Amino acid sequence: MALLGKAALAMWWDMAPAARADFEHWHAHEHFPERLGIPGFRRASRWRAADGGEGVFVLYELEDHGVLSSPAYLARLNAPTPWSTRLMPQHRAMVRSQCRVLESRGGATAGHLLALRLSPAAGAHERLRAALGTLAAECVLQPGLAGLHLLRHETPAIAQTAEQQLRGAGDRHADWVLLACGYDEAAVTALWQGPLADAGLMAMGAAGAAQRSRYQLAYAALPADVADVAHVAERQPD
Repeated sequence: MALLGKAALAMWWDMAPAARADFEHWHAHEHFPERLGIPGFRRASRWRAADGGEGVFVLYELEDHGVLSSPAYLARLNAPTPWSTRLMPQHRAMVRSQCRVLESRGGATAGHLLALRLSPAAGAHERLRAALGTLAAECVLQPGLAGLHLLRHETPAIAQTAEQQLRGAGDRHADWVLLACGYDEAAVTALWQGPLADAGLMAMGAAGAAQRSRYQLAYAALPADVADVAHVAERQPD
């Protein structure tokens, strides 16, 4: 399995340009070390919108789905730092999917990413999963492509957290998440316009049109990469 674990947390949001520099500093130097210090968090990656817009995509790869309701994770969600408290309200239009990994082939942190949100048609769950699994096996061998990964949202049985309340308690989620990554932007675009176009997905068993976004890798880390990084003090402007 290419993703590092059997579960993942996939998130989309918009970040205003005025808050971007502060957000990226916090996210790399406080938030990633904090999250990757939680047992079961195995890799984190942040991606920026390929069109230069406000969009952000973040993926946490997890040992298993139980990590999402673990006492260590809930303790962090319910005790945000002062820096987190200031920045969480800046996470606009949050989509947060707590997922099990259904299929995973190839790399997960290449330079270019296509992220899709979709749902299976009634009675087509297994057909769509099988078709996307076959496509994933083919993608890892194609020039310019690195991997394809299919996730399915499953809400853990936990109460609303302090971080969700800071964001206005309006988080949405994607049903299924499909991630295609590659080292060549044109190859990823061709996948979008070819097998992963709406006609192709619906032929496989998807229900209606998918929501698509393209991203470029901004930063990725493993727990060992940030093990020596203490939570940095917030740098206030002079």
